[in-house]
Amino acid sequence: MIEKLDHIGIAVKDIDSTLKFYSEALGLKCTHVEEVSGQHVKIAFLPVGGVNLELLQSTDPEGAVAKFIEKKGEGIQHIAFKVENIEMAMQALKEKGVEFIDAIPRKGAHGSKIAFLHPRSAHGVLIELVEK
Repeated sequence: MIEKLDHIGIAVKDIDSTLKFYSEALGLKCTHVEEVSGQHVKIAFLPVGGVNLELLQSTDPEGAVAKFIEKKGEGIQHIAFKVENIEMAMQALKEKGVEFIDAIPRKGAHGSKIAFLHPRSAHGVLIELVEK
């Protein structure tokens, strides 16, 4: 079902200053910046060894990323796994009692389909499934 680790989502207050740190201090290059209006986020992608770091800045003070930062501060918000068929993966997980935040897949960055598992089903970790 899981093909590989796709990305690690990092909630940030200011994507530009965060990108400056990752590029100047760590030498990483941003390959793409995108706004996903349906999720109220601006996203920057930094590839590292076949996995992306996904910097997430909220575009809405009531958005999920803004609420995460308000509650926990900046930092790792979720991990994402690539799957071949998200609907089949969701059905298989639901049959095993896994609870989802998303009842059906929604549109993610790069035109992908995504769905989030509820953290209470994953020992406190917000897990995203991604079909590209």
